[in-house]
Formats: sequence, C-alpha cells, structure tokens
Amino acid sequence: MEREVLEFDIQFVGAGPAGLAGAIHLANLIEKHNQSITSGAPGTAIPETTIAVLEKSARVGAHGISGAVMDPRAIAELMPDWRERGCPIGSDVTSDDVMFLSSGGQFRLPFVPPALENHGNVVLSLGDLVGWLAGIAEEKGVLVATETPAASPLVENGRVIGVRTGDKGINRNGEKKPTYQPGADCHAKATVLCEGPRGTITKVLEQQLELTAGKDPQVYATGVKEIWEMPAGRVQKGRVIHTMGYPLSNDTFGGGFIYGLSDTLWSVGMVTGLDARDPTSDPHGNLQRMKTHPYVRALLEGGKPISYGAKAIPEGGWYAMPKLSADGLLLCGDSAGFLNGGRLKGIHLAIKSGMLAAETLFECLVANDFSKPRLSGYDRRVEASWAATELRSMRNFHQAFDSGLLVALPRTGFQMFVGGLDPFGDHLKGHASHERMRKLAQVHPAGKPPVPKADGVLTFDKLADVYLSGTLHDEDQPVHLKVADVNVCATQCRAEYGNPCQHFCPANVYEMVTDEGRPKRADGSPELKLQINASNCVHCKTCDIADPYQIITWVTPEGGGGPDYKKL
Repeated sequence: MEREVLEFDIQFVGAGPAGLAGAIHLANLIEKHNQSITSGAPGTAIPETTIAVLEKSARVGAHGISGAVMDPRAIAELMPDWRERGCPIGSDVTSDDVMFLSSGGQFRLPFVPPALENHGNVVLSLGDLVGWLAGIAEEKGVLVATETPAASPLVENGRVIGVRTGDKGINRNGEKKPTYQPGADCHAKATVLCEGPRGTITKVLEQQLELTAGKDPQVYATGVKEIWEMPAGRVQKGRVIHTMGYPLSNDTFGGGFIYGLSDTLWSVGMVTGLDARDPTSDPHGNLQRMKTHPYVRALLEGGKPISYGAKAIPEGGWYAMPKLSADGLLLCGDSAGFLNGGRLKGIHLAIKSGMLAAETLFECLVANDFSKPRLSGYDRRVEASWAATELRSMRNFHQAFDSGLLVALPRTGFQMFVGGLDPFGDHLKGHASHERMRKLAQVHPAGKPPVPKADGVLTFDKLADVYLSGTLHDEDQPVHLKVADVNVCATQCRAEYGNPCQHFCPANVYEMVTDEGRPKRADGSPELKLQINASNCVHCKTCDIADPYQIITWVTPEGGGGPDYKKL
C-alpha cells in the first residue's frame, strides 16, 4: 500500500490554543485582504489557501489540560466578541487567595503578589476552549484532522517540507495487521509546530536544526489535576486559591491550586518541578498528600473526583526558548516555551504566539515567499510583542528556586519589582530537569519512605485516577515508550536511583516486577525487570523529561489513542 501525499499551503501540528488561534487568525487575515482587493484596494488577491490543523486525539480537547485561569488579553485580540460568541468560560475570577501550608496549619498571605492577581481573568476548561475554537476554525474553512498524529518530520536539504503521520494497524511485534494503513506525508509551504511541551517532532528538529544552540536547557514541571464534583452551595464560583509549602520540600519547585470552575466543580491540582533532587518525587502522590491537609480536605469534603489528567509544563522561561523559526518551520505555544511561570499562565501566550505566526504566514502568502528570511519575521514579531515583554519580566523566575522556596520568595519578589532582574544577575543559567536528581542513598540513606495508602474517598491511587482520565489505547500496537536499554533499569538505575520512573510517572505506566527467569540476588531479594503498561499513558511526557539516564523516548502511539479528558 502506497503512502499518500497530502499537499497543504499551511499546516499547524496540534489543535491546542496556539494552533487553532493561528489557523483562525490566518483565515481572518486572508478573508479581510481579499475583501479589500474586491473593494478596489491595490494589490493582488490571495488564491484559495488550504490550512490544516493535525491533531492526534480522537476529538479536539480530549488531550487538552491546563489549570486553568486564562488572561483574556490574547483571545480578545483574536476575536473581540469572544464572550458574545459563546466562549465556554466557567466563571470570571471572583476572589484571590495565596496560602502557605505547613503539615498541619496554614497562613493566608496578607496580600496577593502582583503576578498572581487574577482580577479580570477567567476560570475555564482548556479542553472546552479548544473544542470551541476548533468549531470556529472549521467554519472558516480550516481542515481540522483528528486521529492524525504527526510522527516524524520531513526535511529536505535543511528545509522542513512537512510531517509524516503515524501508521495504523501495526501489531505489538511491528507486523502489519489486516487493518494496516500507512501514515500520510503531509507537505506544506510552512509547518507550524504547536505540539505542546516536549513535542515529538519539536524534540527531533531542535537537535537536527540546532534550534537550541546557545539557549539554556528547558526545565519542566508536571501538573496533575482532578475535577471534583461537589454538592450545590459548596463551591464559590470563580474563587482562585494558590498554595505553597506542604507537601513539597523546601528544595522542590511547585505548588497547588484550587479553582472554582462552576458552582459545583472544583479544579484541584498540584505542580511539581521535575528538577526535584529527590528520586522518589511523585507528582501524583503530591496531589494526594495536598488533599489531606485540613484546609484542602475541608473544601473537598462531601465531593468526589470525576476527571483526572496530567501534563508537563515548560518552566524554563525566556532564556530557555528555542529559536522560533527555521527554513519551512515555526514554533508556537508550549512547544516553544511560551509560558509565564511566575503568573502560572500560558494559554494567552500560546494564543498570541499562534496569531504572530499567522501574521508572518500571511505576509509570506502576500509576497508568495516562504523563504527562511521571510519566515524569520516571526522572531522579530515575537520580540516586539507584549508577549515577549511579559516573558522577559519573568526570565529568572524558575532559576530563583534553585536555592529553595524560602530563598526564592524574596528573590522573586525583587524580580517582580525590577522587571525580571535578579539580585544575582540578569541571566541566571538554567539546567535540564533530570540533571539535578540525586542518588537515592544521598536523599534517603535509610531507604525509600513508605507510600501512604489511598483511602478511595479523598485520596486515590494512580490506577483509580487513570480510570477517570478515560485513557484508552489499542493494546495490540508497538509500545510507544521506547527504552533504549532495559538492563539499565534492572541494574544501574535500581541501585543508584531506585527506579524513579515508578514515582514520577503519574499514570502507573512503569513498574519494576519480579523477573522469574533469573535467580535471586545474593541478599535473597528477587531480580526485577521493567514492565511498561503503555495503555495507561496520559501523554504527559514526564518520563521523556525526568529519566536520569535519558534513555526513555516518548513517540506517538496510534492516532486517537490516549486520554479522553473532560472539563480539564
């Protein structure tokens, strides 16, 4: 069976806020331009333009997850009548609290740091938002292709000419099934990567095209989130609570959030830095522990979780962003690190990046010139935008936490008042997330601490939460989590780090199980082997990021597989 070749003018990879905003804005610009030409303005009309958005999930929004409190600045630029058109917000923000939690008590900050003030912002579900945007894009003639994962880049003579989508109908042994269907080669004059954090194609092209040369390494956190359904009257719609402290140690970046999504729904989540020193650091476990705090427990009492998900978050800031353009290529959204860690926000920056990409592509269409110099206009647009101003103002935010929370608080406060400058310099060097992990014996000389048992009412184990994520994959397909050498897992990693993949994965994908085919060790303990439960995967990319040996590679599974998030 021959591989189909599809020709588009412009293609966006990923139907998140960046890709969909870019497609909508480009369609609007073309329509406005052609209307002006029809009305007698000088110039030439742009011929019919094919704009495609390729999305790996079964429906747009199924893989969409964020906190989410959105700054509406960018969406108001995209469509000034966004409210009138029915943008699916949960609520306008009605109150802000920042809480410092200890193991048994809490302290409300007497003021909200400027970066965390949310007056004028809205609480929403990212999945609902992108589902709505997809409908608008389709109304404008954009092709939104679901179950179409971009698996590999197509590069000729240093120019990105498109992407190859994933094959379907391959069994777990790599053999073709009767349902085999090869992926298509999707060619375009320009490809815009909006894959989200640690994108599969972005990761390949960053190395192949040297997009990260001279840049700081990106550093990530993992956000884990549950939606709790509460009895009527128990949720203050629009209430925003951020927490710091418990259950995280002083030297672990992160914090919690509780948002009133509606009058019956709490959005409850925890962000844990993947640059944690402790190899047993567990983002899912941290959320469960946070919920046991008396302050949080009281808010959730009488409710039940109805949805769950997890996602990596690019926290590196301005200096960790890759080059944003190359020959035939633009990068947007989380793929390019458009996230303000100090404000805990990225949706508005993703939308703005997509719009700036669209303006660059519109210029290319008018000039009929998609050369590398013309596409580099995107970099200049970003540099001159309010998005860049905002990102530069938080350029050293995450790095300030390298010395721990108590030192970071005054440092980040200083940064916020002087435009991002840190007391120790204008450019604090970053580090890759996995580089800070210490050996197990250094952190826990007496062995791993016990894992609290879930009670099934307030706290839940990973498998129970994975069920709430709706994740589903065809079991008879190649494992999409590629481990270069499983012997490292059974020997070196077990001895040095205690197999941290069992802890940092929020979906119980990685398990060390008894290897019945090998004799016991000298101390009588069994030999272990890695078992990969790929069907549990929620596509968060944590393993690809946090593995201390960097031997795990996340690749796209068959299209349509993965989580089916609701209200996340």
